[in-house]
Amino acid sequence: MKNAMDELIDKIKELDNPTVIGLDPRYDMIPNCITSKYAKTIEGACKAILEFNKALIDATFDIIPAVKPQIAFYEMFGVEGIKTFQETCKYAKEKGMIVIADIKRGDIGSTAAGYSNAYIGKTPLLDQEEAIFDVDFVTINPYLGIDGVKPFIEDCKKYGKGMFIIDKTSNPSSGELQDLKLENGKTIYEEVATLIETWGEELRGKYGYSSVSSVVGATYPEQLESLRKLAPHTFFLIPGYGAQGGKAEDIALGFDQNGIGGIVNASRSLMCAYKKDMWKEQYSEEEFAMATRAEAIRMRDELNQEIKNK
Repeated sequence: MKNAMDELIDKIKELDNPTVIGLDPRYDMIPNCITSKYAKTIEGACKAILEFNKALIDATFDIIPAVKPQIAFYEMFGVEGIKTFQETCKYAKEKGMIVIADIKRGDIGSTAAGYSNAYIGKTPLLDQEEAIFDVDFVTINPYLGIDGVKPFIEDCKKYGKGMFIIDKTSNPSSGELQDLKLENGKTIYEEVATLIETWGEELRGKYGYSSVSSVVGATYPEQLESLRKLAPHTFFLIPGYGAQGGKAEDIALGFDQNGIGGIVNASRSLMCAYKKDMWKEQYSEEEFAMATRAEAIRMRDELNQEIKNK
């Protein structure tokens, strides 16, 4: 049976790179050499975004195992933006990359099933089914409990897909809810981690990690370390590296003794590498994709050094 987490870990091992590039393009991030080609309209902006995304994928598909487009940055452009999201996912898959759709959906019953059908399952028609976005993983919000998670689990089983469930996030105010103590002495994020371990029991693969996994931010290293011990079968999607301040030595705490257990996201620091002082001297604006590639290699090497020296 196909297991999405096994495929992700296989890809990470193949490229020796536990990272994912977040494709969260705001129009002002895109270099002028692209935006100047298109009209200042919604349609023109979406064409520029797609060209930008494809250039970054072309520059990194052989060194980065996965992409993570955040749906909000496409929805804001309406129907044309959704088309751009779909084309971005399709292009990344054609290049052999694992696609994590960062959609953070959270609802129950038929609504949750509808979201799951759209992204990791198939949409039922009268006498057939059709895959719509057909990504490999999604992110979801567990606030409604198992009722909001179960439809996704069912599609993970049926179609060999996976999910990352929000647990301990990297934003500064995450502790307002996630760090609250329950009557049993656990924090909310610890209780969620325990639930995720249970929810994912039937989808553990050859590496011992489940396709039902979690989002744990890099900006809280103590929690990251404690969650690795608390949830030994839960793979982590780790945001917060780079622009948000997460450091490689802290991120290494989320990996196990075999050097696996997580994939580290970077969005702005990779997409906008051409704006960073260290790369501006080497690459022109027109060479923005090569600056992203150089930053991706630097990030890979920095992370691998800390993970292997852990």
